[in-house]
Amino acid sequence: MRLKERVAFITGSSRGIGKEIALALAREGAAVVVTGKTAEPHPDLPGTIHETVDEIEAIGGQALAIQLDVRFEEQVKEAFEETVEHFGSLDILINNAGAIHLAGVADTPPKRFDLLMGVNARAAYICSHYALPYMIEQGWGHILMASPPQKIQKAPGKTAYALSKLGMTFIAQSLAEEVKDHNIGVNAFWPVTAVESQATRHFGMGSEEIWRTPEILCDTVLAIVTKEPGSCTGNAFYDEELLRQEGVTDFSKYSVVEGEEPPPFSAQLFDPSYGK
Repeated sequence: MRLKERVAFITGSSRGIGKEIALALAREGAAVVVTGKTAEPHPDLPGTIHETVDEIEAIGGQALAIQLDVRFEEQVKEAFEETVEHFGSLDILINNAGAIHLAGVADTPPKRFDLLMGVNARAAYICSHYALPYMIEQGWGHILMASPPQKIQKAPGKTAYALSKLGMTFIAQSLAEEVKDHNIGVNAFWPVTAVESQATRHFGMGSEEIWRTPEILCDTVLAIVTKEPGSCTGNAFYDEELLRQEGVTDFSKYSVVEGEEPPPFSAQLFDPSYGK
């Protein structure tokens, strides 16, 4: 129960990686605010914010469901107000919600560009903006971005997506400097491999043999948010590298298919030389 009496706000937690992170934090004692657009069952996608809350409560945790489209500032502002009114504080923000579109400029219309920027970089900025006053007032907080280290200067074939995700990391590392005197840690985290989720299945990112389970990102997030914020800030972590620092040596437990060693697909999206 390393997060007892902490309150965590997770965007995009009705399904997939966000949901698994929500459950992991709840098991460690955090009260969790589950947010997402899906409040009623979707014909094509599994999970709702209420189903995630039900699962958290089933393991003895506390949770609050808030329907939220992170592209809309007023919804974000009201969601944080509701969080603090309900739980009394806000300690952890995980900017997990994301949009994916792996295509070049000619195949990415401006409307799609706006969606990528709105759900990724802009939403991370807005959520951080409205979370900060509560964290600054209490002198404690963690803000995490689901975004990669900045290892490239160009991203042909995925220009818009890379800009939106690297923008999140730029926000994290800049914000870390801005709030370093307030005991607020701001970091980014990213998987080395593809992680099993609705996104990897929907976008055809390989097959189960090259995927790891969301558990590796849950352990990564826990390794960060259980530290004193001021002692862990301004980083852009790869999950595997951080967990090795934490003493993990056997990564086979994270493989979706037993005995398989997934390649560094996700790292190479933003750093083609990674692992070579």
